[in-house]
Amino acid sequence: MNSAELVQAGRLEEALAALQTEIRHKPEDTRLRLFLFQLNCILGRLDKALTQLQAIASLDAETMLMAQIFRPVIACELLRRDVFAGKRTPIIFGEPMEWVGLLVRANELIAKGEFTAAAELRAQAFDAAPATAGKINGEPFEWIADADSRFGPMLEAIIEGKYYWVPFCRVQKIESEKPSDLRDLVWMPVQFTWTNGGSVPGHIPVRYPGTEESADGPLRLARQTGWCQQAGDTFLGMGLRVLATDANEYSLLECRALELTPAA
Repeated sequence: MNSAELVQAGRLEEALAALQTEIRHKPEDTRLRLFLFQLNCILGRLDKALTQLQAIASLDAETMLMAQIFRPVIACELLRRDVFAGKRTPIIFGEPMEWVGLLVRANELIAKGEFTAAAELRAQAFDAAPATAGKINGEPFEWIADADSRFGPMLEAIIEGKYYWVPFCRVQKIESEKPSDLRDLVWMPVQFTWTNGGSVPGHIPVRYPGTEESADGPLRLARQTGWCQQAGDTFLGMGLRVLATDANEYSLLECRALELTPAA
């Protein structure tokens, strides 16, 4: 099996070894080196991914543009790791509301393993957060939340080289295309439209924090979602991000259009 077939089979470490061999045989093949960059992103080998990105950046206009886009995205992913290790705090998009601070503090407690205390703060945050109605792919709902307890009414986003937590109530619309490359399984490219009418491209992390450390190929390839329950109703996700509404659940990768109606 070649490297692409091994990735398709979810055998990622074997795919990496096969791809490295293929590159040794065809060192000038840009396509293989681009594949290596993306596979390193899937595996969470971000330093290696940056090295590979630097190596291919000067080859042509397409790879130069990719390097300009993904250098800051990778830097944000490294910061994201620190956030969920309790070492950093995220930037909040828009004027911070009191419940947002409670949710940030709850996640700091989760990083310390203090799940019961975190659950108390999170419950207060969820009670105070506004319910945001809207549609996903045309299907209506009365409220939406990330199914992972760390996020709830909050969305992770990478915008203009910065890592944000964005309250759903700040969003008017999120549009995306069907994933076409491995890197889209790590960071989904989207177009954000805000409640003030502004619009900007960005990325949403597809996988829950720490997924890259899993030995499970389908989780790392964002084909599945796994859950770990802590302290009663605390659910921490691995693999593919899931959005829950009062009507249904949706994997992030199937959401082509998310339209939200700000609370009155």
